[in-house]
Amino acid sequence: MIELIGTWLMAFDPGFDVLRYLTVRTIGSTLTALILSIVLGPIFIKYLTHMQFSQSIRSDGPQSHLAKSGTPTMGGLIIIFSFVASTLLWSDFQNPYIWVLLFITLTFASIGFLDDWFKIREKNSKGLSGRYKLCLQFVFSLMAVMLILRVSPEGSKQIFLLPFSKDFIFTISPILFVGIGIFVIMGASNAVNLTDGLDGLAILPTILIAGGLGLIAYAMGNQIIANYLFIPFHPFTGELIVFCGALVGAGIGFLWYNAYPAEIFMGDLGSLTLGGILGTLAVLLRHEVVFAIMAGVFVMETLSVIIQVGSFKITGKRVFLMAPIHHHFELKGWAEPKVIVRFWIITFVLVLFALATLKLR
Repeated sequence: MIELIGTWLMAFDPGFDVLRYLTVRTIGSTLTALILSIVLGPIFIKYLTHMQFSQSIRSDGPQSHLAKSGTPTMGGLIIIFSFVASTLLWSDFQNPYIWVLLFITLTFASIGFLDDWFKIREKNSKGLSGRYKLCLQFVFSLMAVMLILRVSPEGSKQIFLLPFSKDFIFTISPILFVGIGIFVIMGASNAVNLTDGLDGLAILPTILIAGGLGLIAYAMGNQIIANYLFIPFHPFTGELIVFCGALVGAGIGFLWYNAYPAEIFMGDLGSLTLGGILGTLAVLLRHEVVFAIMAGVFVMETLSVIIQVGSFKITGKRVFLMAPIHHHFELKGWAEPKVIVRFWIITFVLVLFALATLKLR
């Protein structure tokens, strides 16, 4: 909207062209989402507490978590409302990639809402059946990837990038692109969902990764920078930094209330949606492998569950004291804030390393 207003005002004064700059709109979207989330936080916390939309705590989890019973959930509403409103205000409506991301946001938010609603209604931590959840994720991911194929200037000639070498750029078939896209979007959504087990554990890595992907989007949308880094130039991707800025701002505002000890949890409404968004960003940018490096903590959390379940089914023994792995460290004696901050530090390092791979080509 601001971009359209800037274009209209240029007829009166060329100086209004500043409202169309990516940098200005990115800063604007970040600050708008940040302010919205901070202002809306107490309102949503009060309302969700009044409605008794509280988190159900796993009875088999660490005993220290039982004290969190009654903490309101569905805090993802704060994040989603803030960054969607900011995106609509500051982004270029003519960019189709923005609409792909908004589609993923709304559809995955609906899955998360159903999951949280069933948990609240049944007063347990099971939520929506895993089979139905995966089925819905698959359908919406497939629709999003097919939409990307339709609106992408490359059409069916999609590429797959590997880091560290400018020669590791391959053209892949549409079927392979669809398969990779669905796997990345669904995998990221469930990985963030598994990670969201401690106060603030999932939101700051999401913020850092969104910031890193935003920088990649800006680089790919600038032909000079793209040529310098030996990455493909794509005219649509630059606008994604405005979306990423809004996501970063909303995430920081939410962290104000989600930091230990949390006043509100994001719930599956937040975690499933944020993971789906990050995965979709990676697919749009064709940097799925770089994204996997950034999301090392999410990958580690997911692998710990797979290893734990697989080991128990095959050998009858557990590898970890409890999965996901953040609970393992808690049961090893680490205080919850120590686990959280150390996982944050690991993500920060991984994001920097992943960005460095763009230059090491």
